[in-house]
This record gives sequence, structure tokens and C-alpha cells, in this order.
Amino acid sequence: MHYILNPWPWYVSGPLIALVMAFLLYFGKTFGMSSNLKTLCTIAGAGKFADFFNFKWKDQVWNLTVVLGAIIGGFVAVQFLSNNSGTDLNPATITELQNMGFKNPGATLVPNEMYDIDVLASPKALIILVIGGLLVGFGTRYAAGCTSGHAILGLSSLQKPSLIAVIGFFIGGLIMANFILPLIF
Repeated sequence: MHYILNPWPWYVSGPLIALVMAFLLYFGKTFGMSSNLKTLCTIAGAGKFADFFNFKWKDQVWNLTVVLGAIIGGFVAVQFLSNNSGTDLNPATITELQNMGFKNPGATLVPNEMYDIDVLASPKALIILVIGGLLVGFGTRYAAGCTSGHAILGLSSLQKPSLIAVIGFFIGGLIMANFILPLIF
């Protein structure tokens, strides 16, 4: 059952995020999705193969609620908070995307040409997926955290390395969107 609702406005979701960050800072906890992957790999026994995964994973089990929350939150958002509207794109962006081969830019939240399950049948898409995954994994490890950890927790706790990382994320995003994506499509 789908209910037609608009996304939460910034003045509701923003303070809620700030409240969660205040609680995390107060209790001395960190936040980020990449730390959950490290915890899951450690639970699975990766410490037998790499010292990086040798740590007390039971101290980080609380952080796995972030993964559970993302899964449940995604389900709730799609099933109950989605109004099935597309993405409101600038006409110039629509033209650029159509020139790259995207058929209906903005008609869906994410383009089917990149995120549809049928795309995985393409060797080109698989290569892009593998290379992209390796780059994200390397970047996350090199930056000592992911975009959510640095941009939400790191910036809210005024950490200079997080500011540098977030600037790097934006520069990388601009390079990808303006130079690499047109070469791929």
C-alpha cells in the first residue's frame, strides 16, 4: 500500500539528524556506513587474513543498527513516504543526459540506464561496477571513513580531516559528473 506523501522538509529532517549527532557525540560514538562493513567482515572472520580486522567487534555491534535502520528506513520511505514523483532537473541537465543516451532523465528518482537490474547483464556495466566499487573501497579506507561519516559526524564535530575529505568528495563528484560520466555513456 502506497501513501502519497511528500518527503520530509529540511526543517524536520535536518534537526532530527542534528539530534542524533548530538547523542552520538555525547556518548562518544562514531557514525558511518563503512565502519559497519569493517565490523561485518571481522564478524565473518576476516581477522584471520588481515590484521586490520583484528579488533573487538563486539564494541561496535551497536553501530550495526545503522545498517538495520538504513534497510528499514529505505523500505518505509519507498512504501509509505514515496509520492512516485521523479526528479526535478534543470532543462539543460535533461538535454545533456539525453545526449548521453538517457531516455527519460528525471522521470524516476535514479536513471534506469544505470540502476535497473537488467543493466547487470552488460559486461560494460559489470566492469564499471567492479572498478567503481574498488575505487569507493580504496577511497573510504584512504580517507579513514565514508561520505556519511565525514559529512555528517565529522563536520558536525568540527574535524579538519573531515572538511578536507568532504571537499575531496565534492571535487571527485564534479570530475565524475562533468568529465568521466560523458566518456562512459
